Amino acid sequence: MGSCKSIKCVDIVIRLHSEKEMRQSKIMRTFLDTSLLFLMLYFCFSSAVSSSLYSSSCQLKGQFHLNGMHKTGDVILGGLFTVNLISTDPDLSFTSEPQMSDCYGFDVIGFRQAQTMAFAIDEINRNSNLLPNVTLGYSMYDNCFQLGIGFCAALTLVSGQEEQVTLEENCVGNPPVLGIVGDSSSTNTIAISTVLGLYSVPLVSYFATCSCLSDRQKFPSFFRTIPSDAFQVNAMIQILKHFGWTWAGLLISDNDYGFHAARSFHSDLGPAGGGCLAYTEILPLGNDPAELRKIVDVMRKSTARVVIVFANNILMINLMKEVVRQNVTGLQWIASEAWTSAAVLQTPHLMPYLGGTLGIAIRRGEIPGFRDFLLQIHPDLHHNNTDGNSMVRVDQFWEHTFQCRFAPPPAGWVEAGGELCTGQEVIENVETDFLDVSDLRPEYNVYKTVYALAYALDDMLQCEPGRGPFRNNTCAHLQRMEPWKIVHYLEKVNFTTFGDRVSFDENGDALPSYDIMNWVWLPDGRTKVQRVGEVKRSAFKGEELTLDEERIYWNFESKQPPRSVCSESCTPGTRMARKKGEPECCFDCVPCSEGKISNTTDSMECTSCPEDFWSSPQRDHCVPKKTEFLSYHEPLGICLTTTSLLGTCICVVVLGIFIHHHSTPIVRANNSELSFLLLVSLKLCFLCSLLFIGRPRLWTCQLRHAAFGISFVLCVSCILVKTMVVLAVFRASKPGGESSLKWFGAVQQRGTVLVLTSVQTAICTAWLVSASPVPHKNTQYHSDKIVYECAVGSTVGFAVLLGYIGFLAVLSCLLAFLGKNLPDSFNEAKLITFSMLIFCAVWVAFVPAYISSPGNYADAVEVFAILASSFGLLVALFGPKCYIILLRPERNTKKAIMGRAIGS
Repeated sequence: MGSCKSIKCVDIVIRLHSEKEMRQSKIMRTFLDTSLLFLMLYFCFSSAVSSSLYSSSCQLKGQFHLNGMHKTGDVILGGLFTVNLISTDPDLSFTSEPQMSDCYGFDVIGFRQAQTMAFAIDEINRNSNLLPNVTLGYSMYDNCFQLGIGFCAALTLVSGQEEQVTLEENCVGNPPVLGIVGDSSSTNTIAISTVLGLYSVPLVSYFATCSCLSDRQKFPSFFRTIPSDAFQVNAMIQILKHFGWTWAGLLISDNDYGFHAARSFHSDLGPAGGGCLAYTEILPLGNDPAELRKIVDVMRKSTARVVIVFANNILMINLMKEVVRQNVTGLQWIASEAWTSAAVLQTPHLMPYLGGTLGIAIRRGEIPGFRDFLLQIHPDLHHNNTDGNSMVRVDQFWEHTFQCRFAPPPAGWVEAGGELCTGQEVIENVETDFLDVSDLRPEYNVYKTVYALAYALDDMLQCEPGRGPFRNNTCAHLQRMEPWKIVHYLEKVNFTTFGDRVSFDENGDALPSYDIMNWVWLPDGRTKVQRVGEVKRSAFKGEELTLDEERIYWNFESKQPPRSVCSESCTPGTRMARKKGEPECCFDCVPCSEGKISNTTDSMECTSCPEDFWSSPQRDHCVPKKTEFLSYHEPLGICLTTTSLLGTCICVVVLGIFIHHHSTPIVRANNSELSFLLLVSLKLCFLCSLLFIGRPRLWTCQLRHAAFGISFVLCVSCILVKTMVVLAVFRASKPGGESSLKWFGAVQQRGTVLVLTSVQTAICTAWLVSASPVPHKNTQYHSDKIVYECAVGSTVGFAVLLGYIGFLAVLSCLLAFLGKNLPDSFNEAKLITFSMLIFCAVWVAFVPAYISSPGNYADAVEVFAILASSFGLLVALFGPKCYIILLRPERNTKKAIMGRAIGS
């Protein structure tokens, strides 16, 4: 069969499965008609029908002549075992002359499994507490590892071998077999159980693991004492997950066992273990060198260091020949239960490649007295059988064990050779795996299977009349046995053998439990398979894996588990980005973008930091955002604070000078009261700029603009009144203008300033009440910073505040401009004009600069405007006066002041 890659493997496996079924259907068609005849005969036994509907007897038209062993009893259990591994194409048609199936390739382990069933039945018959007064017998056949032979054997078991059966009015008597133990192959079991399920004949397998057999709709009478492959796959996935192996290759056999395992891996590996398959290859059933070469070449080139194999030991032998030829080492093998304990692979020649293998193994059990039973096997005990299906297997076992032959050799056996067998050979003197009962695994399942059928029959026979589970509370009777009733009791079986509980779930599966095995390559060259853990499922904890890592042998120089990943794990601070067209385990690690983090390994997404946090440089955790505001500790804040305090001090000094020289002409001539009030307002203007520096708080946000607005209105109001007074005095100096001074007395001046300032106070109050400025964390300017600022609350309120100051400033400037041509004695108007021009220029430039400045720079622009305009007013209005007072006192006289007017 061709290989397939992981990306398309599911579809290809399904197609291959269909092709396989087509090939098998050719075999099935050859004996389908025969099967129906047998089933019709069997139906006569299993249905209570009126004799008037049938003839008085059923005639068996022919027989399949198979190799088997039999023991009579009140109830017969059937058995299907693989005692020979090779068979020529069998003749499945009826023949008039009995013929033995041409099977060879004796398998000691298969023969021991058959003997396990015989031992269990013998033990049950000797047990007075189980099935008292009922003797169990058996009919076991060799399926020769062939579907056709196994199917024919199953039909023979359910139909019987009597050539003619007489029917009474009611069918009386036991069916040929109560149930069948077997088969060992999933493919055989699927075919057999599909037919037996139509007639509810129980089939209890000890080795068929295909997960498909858990379908109760298709296989209503199937049970098994070995866990399903679905559980085995999950066990392997847990091992992969435990060691961090997310990248593995899968090799499967070309049958139902392999196909269903592949399906389970493809569907479960990603969700359950976070891994994926690098490749999926199908091992050819025969020794196909070209196909094996291709498969091993894929393994060698792949980056996957872990290889999972779902196949039997025969396929593994063929594979390992090519692995050795290409010298492919450095792989970690994961074995399914089919070859975990295969001694044929545990050779010094293969251990450099297979050493360290981890395998899933059927739970081991100890069967007391079994070895003594095996020692009693002797060919003489069976030579007197005249039945066409006599147990010649013992003869073949004897010949295989002692490498001799009986004279004459049994017909059909080609293995016999060498010396003649006497039958007196001592089996204990021969080194054989047959007597090694230290590692009973499939045999232990056979043992439990026989006991499950026995306990089901025992429960059925203990039924009290009138309290039965069937219609009208009836019980089943041994003389009117119907197999479907045994199915009912099998579903309720619950017993303990050697500490292991045996029961079946709603799908007919046993409580799953596996041993984890490790292949150890000892220093002296010997090999050992040791138990290093277990995986089991409990009702409360689910599937549970236990591993003793200290005992695991790793066949690598580091003596550590290998690393098998498609892409290395993404560290915190990065996320996984899938590579287009590749499995999900193959990815790139992309750093998280700014403001996002990932704090776990192999994160699929980066998460955004909270609003007040930002990603660290490594993008693995969030840190508080850096806060930014116009601080007293930064150079700009220090500079502005110093300038503000300097302006305040200058105002205080000028005020002191004016107070000290308040009686001098120049002070008195410039309206000393308004000059004092103007200096105080300028001082407040300088001080209010300090409210714009430092971390914004609610009270500073509310106070800064109110203080700024009121202080400047007070200042500009004083200038406006001074301008109006200057103009009034000049008008009064002309003839007939004396009346104009009466409107600008001291009371009127104070009242005007008070009224103009009160308007601004009302504006500020309305603003604070309706939409008060509040501290605001602005993240729009810088995503990694928080800019603390004062949100104005109401843009209209802020605009009205500035507009009112601007209105007063423009009005003062216009009035002062009107008096620019006054005589020098009234040169105050020129100073006011110059100061107002400076003031207006500063604030006209402020508006666009304020709007375009981000964050704390907006506050710095506003403080700069406050300080610049305040210094402009201070220097322009009081600079010349202080110059005369301090440096030119000779001009600070009334004569000098009046003289300027005369000189002009």
